[in-house]
Amino acid sequence: MTDKNYEESLEKLYKEVKPVETAKDRFEVPKVEGHFEGNKTIITNFNAIVSYLRRDPEHIRKYLLKELATPAVLEANRIVLNRKISSAMINKKIEDYTKEFVLCKECGKPDSELVKEGPYLFLHCLACGAKHSVRARIV
Repeated sequence: MTDKNYEESLEKLYKEVKPVETAKDRFEVPKVEGHFEGNKTIITNFNAIVSYLRRDPEHIRKYLLKELATPAVLEANRIVLNRKISSAMINKKIEDYTKEFVLCKECGKPDSELVKEGPYLFLHCLACGAKHSVRARIV
């Protein structure tokens, strides 16, 4: 096989092979957008984050109020935290939530759902079928 034939064959194969999309490539949680009003932190894109994670807003609110040690109120499309908290800290907590309650522990994909069975809460992966228990009580 000549170099030219090899290059042509290789080029043809590259065109036929579909690029593999990894979970990291396709799953990036939106960063927190918000502002301060007095001593309160307002996250204005909370609904966008919730819909991207495909989780109950109340579940994420309870997680944040426990992890950030502050009361939080859902208002329309936003969440109001009753103290000043940096966006870096909130992003870190949302990242921690994602690792614990969204990403599959086996395959790492975000295609999952929370399933309550009796007193237990499980993370059920829709991609690989794995099932892992997670913290049922977050408050």
